[in-house]
Amino acid sequence: MDKTEHSPLSHIPVGSLSLRLARSTIKMQHDVGWRIDKLNPVHDLIICLSGQISYQVGHAPEPVILTPGDGMLIPAHTRFRGSNAGDTPIVGIAQHFSLEFFRRGDLIRQMALKQVVRMPNWEVLEPMIRYFRESAPTDRTTLAQHHQFMVLLLAYLEEAFQEWLVERSVPESADHLSMQIMLVASRLSADPLGAGVEEALRTVPYNPDYFRRAFRERIGQTPQKFRELKRMEFAANRLGMGLTVKAVAAELGYTDPYFFSRMFKRHLGVSPSTYRGQPTPEAGG
Repeated sequence: MDKTEHSPLSHIPVGSLSLRLARSTIKMQHDVGWRIDKLNPVHDLIICLSGQISYQVGHAPEPVILTPGDGMLIPAHTRFRGSNAGDTPIVGIAQHFSLEFFRRGDLIRQMALKQVVRMPNWEVLEPMIRYFRESAPTDRTTLAQHHQFMVLLLAYLEEAFQEWLVERSVPESADHLSMQIMLVASRLSADPLGAGVEEALRTVPYNPDYFRRAFRERIGQTPQKFRELKRMEFAANRLGMGLTVKAVAAELGYTDPYFFSRMFKRHLGVSPSTYRGQPTPEAGG
C-alpha cells in the first residue's frame, strides 16, 4: 500500500474539492429517552463528546455504539435509527455535508470507509470540536465553520479510509474519469522524484490523448506541467531546509543548475537563489 493510499486526501489538488455544509451544525444534547428514525439527503458526520449513542444504519443486523472520541459517517440517503444507549445525556455534533470533486461527483461514495473510528489526536481535537459546537450559529453556516469542519472531516477520513472504489465504478461515467484524474494528480504530487507522467498514466483505462485533455480541463494544466509544478514545489521545500541550489537540482535529476533555475522561476516566479534567501542569485548555490 503506497503513501497515497495511507493518506487519501493529502495529495489531492486543493481546487478539485468542494465542501458544502447543508445546514448549521446540529448541537446534539439528548436525554436518556432520546430516539430518532431518519433519512438525510446528504452525508452526516457524527462525533460523540459524552454519553453513549446507539445507531443502526441501513440494513446492518446490529447497532453500533459511539462513545466519547468516536466518529461515524452515515451516507446520504441511508435510513438510520439512533437512541441513547447509556444512563447519562448525550453530547456531540452532527454535521450534514457534501464533498464533491471537480464539482461533478460525490467523493465520499468513491471511498470504502470504516463505519466507526476513534478520532485521532483526541486531546487536540476535543477542544476544537467543543469550540466548533458552541460557536456555530443556529441559523446559517459561516466560512469559519467550513474551515473548521474540513479539519474534522479530514481527521475522520484519515482513520476511516480503506480503499478507493474507482475500480468498481462504470468506466464510461463522468465520476470514473474524474476519479482517475484525481488519483493521477495525487500520484504525481506524492512522488515528485519518482513516477513520471507515462508511468502514472500506464493503468488509466482511457485513450492517452483524451485523458490528457480531460486532465487539463479539470486541473488547469497538462499532466506534464502539473508534475513540473509539483517538482518545483518540492524543490522549494528542500531549499527552505537549507540545501544549496546545486544540491536540489541534482536531487531532482538536473545536470545543469542554470536550467533548473529557469524552470523554478517559470513555475514559482522567483529564482531558487532568491527563494533560498541569498542576496545574489547563483545557480550553483
